[in-house]
Amino acid sequence: MKPAGRYERIYAVIRRIPAGRVATYGQIAELAGLPGHARQVGYALSALREQSMVPWHRVVNAHGRLSLGRVIPEGDVEQRIRLEIEGVEFDADGRIALGRFQWRPPRKKRTPGG
Repeated sequence: MKPAGRYERIYAVIRRIPAGRVATYGQIAELAGLPGHARQVGYALSALREQSMVPWHRVVNAHGRLSLGRVIPEGDVEQRIRLEIEGVEFDADGRIALGRFQWRPPRKKRTPGG
């Protein structure tokens, strides 16, 4: 699969994350059908245009920390501000309580016989 196709699958998942919730890179990869490819999610996010409507700020690492400061200067500051505006809280160490704020998409219902 070409990177553009993977990226669109990743962006489609990220667009589903509601305001006030976050998802991890690995979680996004899994939901996009790319298990074990959390880094691919990071690459896709770094390829976004500045005016993108993809809510990139809702993606955090597996420890509930922001990781964009390494890729985008001051990106972690902007990400934190956006998340706080949505009601996401950080502890004194700058972590988000994933147990409270992680997005859990509804599981697809199985149909009888399917």
